[in-house]
Amino acid sequence: MIETKQKILDTAERLIAEQGYAATSLRHIIAEAGVNLAAIHYHFGSKEELLDEVIVRKAEPMNQERLARLDRVEQQAGGATPPVKAVLAALLRPMAETADQDPSFVALMGRIIAEGLLPSIVERHFREVSTRVLGAVRRAVPQLSDEEFAWRTQFMFGAMAHTMTGANFPHSAHRTGDFRERIERLLTFVTAGFEAPATRLAKSSEKVKAGER
Repeated sequence: MIETKQKILDTAERLIAEQGYAATSLRHIIAEAGVNLAAIHYHFGSKEELLDEVIVRKAEPMNQERLARLDRVEQQAGGATPPVKAVLAALLRPMAETADQDPSFVALMGRIIAEGLLPSIVERHFREVSTRVLGAVRRAVPQLSDEEFAWRTQFMFGAMAHTMTGANFPHSAHRTGDFRERIERLLTFVTAGFEAPATRLAKSSEKVKAGER
């Protein structure tokens, strides 16, 4: 029974990574996995629940590692605010390690992003990690307004998605250790982004809003 469930999960991950969630039917999955439709309904209930389990089995260990690293970063700070780079490293490096172990999972997440499914996936499976990491980064950059911080957060998530799923990278990025190299470059980039002074445009818009009040 466990072997059947594992076979369905492996097949679903591969097919969704290759052709996308919308284009992958349950009938296609059962045909490739060599099981019947009743097996999917027994183990998962629906296509949506199957996708959730495909993601959870890789995301849960990664998220636990992220939280453990963040705990260590906060303990090492000894009550002070941890450095932005250390907090972001706790978020990003486990992602690179997971990707190096299982590149097909990265392809699957790329399909999810492309099909607009990421917000609901993040809400269900990454909310705790996102809340803790962004809270720690926010405390480290009190000079930024909430609006400016929100913009930089969106830029970071966009850069993360492109870094893990994009193909148009310099030739050197396709050596062994591809994902780890990408993430180290991304870590440098997003750390500088959060630590940079507030943009002049953001300051101007805040003044206008203050005048309206």
